[in-house]
Amino acid sequence: MKRNAHGLLVVMSKEPVAGKVKTRLQPELSPAEAADLYRCFLRDRLTEMTELEDVDTAVAYDPPAAAESFASLVPDSFRLFPQRGEGLSERLDVIFADAFAAGYGAVSIVDSDSPDLPKAFVLESFRLLRKEADVVFGPCRDGGYYLVGMNARRRGVFDGIPWSSSGVLHRSVERAESLGLKVSLLPSWQDIDTFGDLRDFFNRRAFAGAGPCTPGSRTMAFLAGKKFAFTRGDG
Repeated sequence: MKRNAHGLLVVMSKEPVAGKVKTRLQPELSPAEAADLYRCFLRDRLTEMTELEDVDTAVAYDPPAAAESFASLVPDSFRLFPQRGEGLSERLDVIFADAFAAGYGAVSIVDSDSPDLPKAFVLESFRLLRKEADVVFGPCRDGGYYLVGMNARRRGVFDGIPWSSSGVLHRSVERAESLGLKVSLLPSWQDIDTFGDLRDFFNRRAFAGAGPCTPGSRTMAFLAGKKFAFTRGDG
């Protein structure tokens, strides 16, 4: 990666393959439907994150063999590179290390599980990193986070983090502060891991009357043809 802007935003993504992504949305959705839905998540994320002022954009994909698949899915304005490392802690650290080695002054990494995340939240992460914070987290309501950003490589921040648990954010903040780093938090947002999360997303968007140009529009359009699924014992 070669620097041509002050900041870099990296979207973490998995290849949308049936049976490999969003498995916690089954059996309400079939494996193929879950993969199609995740593809909508990713496309919504990339659409919202285009043309960020003073920020380059990239997609870190997994598995490494999926380069061709992502080349047809990701806009040309996003760089593509495979995730590297044995676990999430190492993969995040490698991305930060490579980006700062390339000369970026601020780097944020965002998930692809919150399709209606506003662009403003991501831009705020860069403002905080440039002005006052060493590390920025975007909290999710399940105790994780949708974004982590840094203003330099910070070794050890991800050591011992209990990934896929409700203590991810708490432990990450605790770990960063123990290293003497100044931490800032973005507004909370809801990612979509379970069918209950998906139902909440649908109801929130439907109640708000969100239109086709608002974040998450592809995901909402996909779900609009499957309203029956939200009436089966979900209240």
